Amino acid sequence: MSSIYDYQVPMPDGTDLSLSQFKGKVMVIVNTATGCGFTPHYKPLEDLYEECHEKGLEIIDVPCNQFAGQTPGTDDEIREFCTLKYNTQFPQMKKSDVNGPNALPLFEYLKSQKGFEGFGKGPAALAMSAMSKKNDKNYKENPDIKWNFTKFVVDREGAVVARFEPTVDMQKVVEFVKNLL
Repeated sequence: MSSIYDYQVPMPDGTDLSLSQFKGKVMVIVNTATGCGFTPHYKPLEDLYEECHEKGLEIIDVPCNQFAGQTPGTDDEIREFCTLKYNTQFPQMKKSDVNGPNALPLFEYLKSQKGFEGFGKGPAALAMSAMSKKNDKNYKENPDIKWNFTKFVVDREGAVVARFEPTVDMQKVVEFVKNLL
């Protein structure tokens, strides 16, 4: 597959969401977790969605339990948590893998377009680097998703233009996305 629009993502109801319906829109595709230190990222994501959805923004939320088992619930339990705690309105997909043999093809594509470039600076970045090195001594050399709330940004032409690790300040993500709209 050669375009982001060739991919589909499974939804909790058993249907697939085709990304082709988002042609001409800016997308943020993020793997999420309900019990993670980065779970509060849901708030700025929802704020961004509420402010910019009418301007052409879509957020694709893919819950993932591959990182320290921080998304143990069912799809219904995850959705209930997100809507009650963060009032999320953007589409939430079926809980899925983003790395390994069962990874969604979409995430294989995203990682091929934007590899890992580091966690940045600061205490959270140092902590993530240490933990990642413990899990995979060669973590810097592979494009795998390192943790929950890694965000990929797709522009209106369908190009994957940015990858933000969870350690990046959400204000930088928000500003980047707004500049594409």
